[in-house]
Amino acid sequence: MPLTSRGPAAVLLLCGLVLVSACDRAGGGDDAVADLVEQVSPSVVNISTVSDPLGLPVGHPAVDEESDLSAPQSLGSGFVWSADGYVLTNYHVIRDAREIFVRLLDRRQFEATLVGHDEPSDLALLRIDATGLPAARLADARLVRPGQQVLAIGSPFGFDYSVTAGIISAKGRALDSEQYVPFLQTDAAINPGNSGGPLFNLRGEVVGVNSQIFSQTGGSTGVAFAIPVDVADKVARQLRDRGTVTRGWLGLVVQAVSRSQARELSLDKAEGAWVTDVLPDSPAEQAGLRAGDVILRFNGQALPSSRELPPLVGSVDPGDMVTLDLVRDRRRVEIRLEVGTLDGSAAARPDSDLAPLRPTVSPSPPPLQAEVGGALGLVIRALSPEERRDAQVLSGGVRLTEVLDGPALRAGLRPGDVLLQLNGQTVDSPDRFDEVVARLTPGATVPVLVQRRGAPLFLALDIPLAERQGRR
Repeated sequence: MPLTSRGPAAVLLLCGLVLVSACDRAGGGDDAVADLVEQVSPSVVNISTVSDPLGLPVGHPAVDEESDLSAPQSLGSGFVWSADGYVLTNYHVIRDAREIFVRLLDRRQFEATLVGHDEPSDLALLRIDATGLPAARLADARLVRPGQQVLAIGSPFGFDYSVTAGIISAKGRALDSEQYVPFLQTDAAINPGNSGGPLFNLRGEVVGVNSQIFSQTGGSTGVAFAIPVDVADKVARQLRDRGTVTRGWLGLVVQAVSRSQARELSLDKAEGAWVTDVLPDSPAEQAGLRAGDVILRFNGQALPSSRELPPLVGSVDPGDMVTLDLVRDRRRVEIRLEVGTLDGSAAARPDSDLAPLRPTVSPSPPPLQAEVGGALGLVIRALSPEERRDAQVLSGGVRLTEVLDGPALRAGLRPGDVLLQLNGQTVDSPDRFDEVVARLTPGATVPVLVQRRGAPLFLALDIPLAERQGRR
């Protein structure tokens, strides 16, 4: 039952289905709900696993198949995805298991084979030796709306086929833990031991796979999240057909646009995905995208925030053509490009605003002359070759050695940042920095691109009205 801190809240990875209170909220009367539960329950399964105690290898003397340590443990739920024996659940339910067991409503139990898993979506597809199973019906994800009532049936704390109810609170929620899943948020109360089970609408169709909860207590008093049924079904089909999952990839690192940055970019509101880095030899680079572009629409779909982009890109099949509507130098631009394939190396730098922050340890550089950036409040110097390597900067850039009280400090710049661009202009030396500063308009707000702990970051810098100074 892993628990990960998320600020004031905590992310609880579930095992099984949800325990939701107030079943009468489902509407339609007690008999209608009871009839629905009776109809859909046969498609729900309980999943238990055997894992080697203490992570020891199979065959170790401490691994005794008849001991309590290696007895099957009820870890979660799932549902029959197809009548010929395929069962869908969460990956974290069966992670590290050496044996997996699936139990049906009629108490039949089967040892399952792992067909494949997909860690980015936390889904796994199992296969049992059975046919004619009662497969769950899948909903049309396009018809799922906030406010719709939902039911969950599963095994919280091992209590099989508990029935609970709630509503869809929101769609398209982005979580730090999974960048490629636009989660459904529900007010369903989730408890430990409940992942991988289906969330049903009142037509008896699966709308999502229960997966996570934000909770301050580790219990059900939190906000629950489910993987949308269209995402789950697409992953299951790829696992069944190929054993692996492929996703679209552009090769971008993006971040959110703040209100002050939106004003500087002449945007009506803070929206879109601001490109901070374009990876070499990526589809984005080949199509001409560059740092500073703000993507407002992906294939016709608006991007209220940068977090909307990764799941949209990931849902596109590699090789498909897509259209990006973006703002470049305060002008609207449309770009067509072919989507690439996300692989292991690309996944290290995803199309996400969650750019990896990799702390670096730099050797002591040779003494280089520091320069003062006048009214901006910056003390800068050229980069040594060692610093350039450790900061993962291929070309250009100057090191911020001090950030004095002034506009730069208020903008969020920090000592140690590598300044790459100022107002869209590349900065590769103190002299170049002076040239760019001299052309800044007093009172304007301009974008600043820095490299911080291996990740690019845009900040908005207010240029003071007072007379500007060069370096001294």
